[in-house]
Amino acid sequence: MAGLTLIEGAHVVTVDAAGTEHAPGHLAIRDGRITAVGAGPAPSDMRDAAARRYDGSGMLLTPGLVNTHHHLYQWLTRGWAQDAILFDWLVALYPTWARITADTVGAGAAGAMAALARSGCTTVGDHHYIFPRGSGDILGAIAHEASDLGLRLHLTRGSMDLGASDGGLPPDFAVESTDAALRASEDAVLQLHDRSFDSMVRVAIAPCSPFSVTTDLLRESAPLARSLDVRLHTHGSETVEEDAFCRARFGMGPTEYLESVGWLGPDVWMAHCVHLSDADIAKFAATGTGVAHCPSSNARLAAGIAPVRSMLDAGVAVGLGVDGAASNEDGTLGSEIRQAALVARLRDGATAMPGRDALRMATMGGARVLGRENEIGSLEVGKLADIVAWDLTAVEHAGIADPLAALTLGSLPTVRLMLVHGEEVVVDGRLTRADEVAISRRVAHAALQLAQG
Repeated sequence: MAGLTLIEGAHVVTVDAAGTEHAPGHLAIRDGRITAVGAGPAPSDMRDAAARRYDGSGMLLTPGLVNTHHHLYQWLTRGWAQDAILFDWLVALYPTWARITADTVGAGAAGAMAALARSGCTTVGDHHYIFPRGSGDILGAIAHEASDLGLRLHLTRGSMDLGASDGGLPPDFAVESTDAALRASEDAVLQLHDRSFDSMVRVAIAPCSPFSVTTDLLRESAPLARSLDVRLHTHGSETVEEDAFCRARFGMGPTEYLESVGWLGPDVWMAHCVHLSDADIAKFAATGTGVAHCPSSNARLAAGIAPVRSMLDAGVAVGLGVDGAASNEDGTLGSEIRQAALVARLRDGATAMPGRDALRMATMGGARVLGRENEIGSLEVGKLADIVAWDLTAVEHAGIADPLAALTLGSLPTVRLMLVHGEEVVVDGRLTRADEVAISRRVAHAALQLAQG
């Protein structure tokens, strides 16, 4: 039992297939993996052998949260275009985003991921799609910041090749050529993607959206990703304006259009999916296509409320996403659990989203969406030790009837302990591997650089 880590006394929510909970329970870790989970105190031989022990009394123990959609660089443009719908918001921000560099993106990514970590997020999905000429190694900068913080990263190499002069939404100076985008996507996979079980960085190919990329780029990206054995990601059915764009330009809705270019399947996940019809949901379920649900961003941009209950009932894999912090200035994943539960009830009634279902989306749902359900997303023997202990002793949560309701319906509890691969990343609500003050200064400086042009 050399190197054994033991957590005892917490209310353990495993999020396994049976929804097992231990109140109280124990969990053991060795070599970055979970070796035991059970009710009550750990066996005496395990307690005697533990090299590191944590008292989980008064804590809720869950799997680490999995973020399935974000734009980390947008941490630098929070508070812009505050009362705009998606298309107007994008038009307002594209000129500023077209000035980003690897240095500014690195600063923004550090700030965004610091906030994610402090909200219980152990795996970060990022969709980066703007690569100005001469901007440097943007994806490398993001990967570096994730490594410094100790977080798992699912990095997508996004792209845009449909400028305004060709009928797209982004300005021409913010887009790439189709061939350049495809070459760079392949290079990103070859340079950064790690296929190992305990991988800290994986890469997907992710043309931005139907209104910012050509049909050629979408069509050619699908076989490229499949030849490289990586996943595909894009935005889909986010707004009524997107739906109108697709019908006017392609003569079909977003789901039909994406299906026509090979973009439905178990290796694909779409962000938002607010405006899916019953037929669309059936196609997602039949093909295994996943969804990143971003409730706060959808509300901020007045996009609508996604039919998540219908998706889950149909068997669609649904995870949670923060989306870019310029359309969700809160920037935390833990708060999206509560938001997802509440907006689903607004749409479909009081029983539409029990708190445990919302937590499952944030953990196992996200793991399924990213293709890592055998590695992360639940507290089970053999899985990676990505774990969060939430403090329920503060006045906001003390005495609550159901400990899990503190996380799923209450104000976000403090992260007392967060482990990634069994190593401390957050302790007592603070980062352990990075200087938060230094990150804040970098963010402020980079945001000012962008704002001043």
